[in-house]
Amino acid sequence: MSKRYWWILITYVAAQFSIFIGYPVLDYFGVAPEKIPGLWSVYSFSVGLIIILLLLRPDIEQRHQDYERVSRGEAIKWSFIGIFLAYGAQIVAAMIEMQLLGIEPGSENTEILIEIAKLTPIFMLVTAVIGPILEEIVFRKIIFGTLYKRYNFWIAAIISSLIFAAVHMDFTHLLIYTAMGFVFAYLYVRTKRIIVPIVAHVAMNSFVMLIQVVFGDKIMEMQKQLEEMQSFIGGFLL
Repeated sequence: MSKRYWWILITYVAAQFSIFIGYPVLDYFGVAPEKIPGLWSVYSFSVGLIIILLLLRPDIEQRHQDYERVSRGEAIKWSFIGIFLAYGAQIVAAMIEMQLLGIEPGSENTEILIEIAKLTPIFMLVTAVIGPILEEIVFRKIIFGTLYKRYNFWIAAIISSLIFAAVHMDFTHLLIYTAMGFVFAYLYVRTKRIIVPIVAHVAMNSFVMLIQVVFGDKIMEMQKQLEEMQSFIGGFLL
């Protein structure tokens, strides 16, 4: 692994743990404690992304020399296919967890992110866009890509996906995150374009944010009205 890649990994880790510096700083300036995680994450991950993209400039400039890359049209096609593949993998993994392992649905990690986004809406930029871009660069391009040079696809994909899952700190649903990471790794190998798994990842996270944060209250209200209507109809029939 090149020194640039090591610096990218260090930058990513620093962005993750910089909250220990950011919290006292924002607290000193009078920012409400409940808003600090969201606001600092926007700052730290945005700066981290800029630094990482600068470190990737040689790769970006040389990307046209990779003649194995699919065309732009194929990349667009596989980006859309990737969204459904990732959702499918997530559904299958969730069914295995529920039916075979007895694990209840619902991710604690996702719930925490949603609560932060509700308190600090701009935080959705991190969870929906910046975060997925960083994760695909780190876990697919660097970690998976490095392993893939030494091992076959299965070994590289499984190891990198397990690391990807572990970083989310939601070990109850390790299988779901691993399955998603596996799909993203496949998309990267299939197209030789990191933008493809990035698009699929961004689409998935954006959908969750829209449903849970932007339209969450409306959906809850609609469910409540539906339940009341069902109760009324049931009582009327009885």
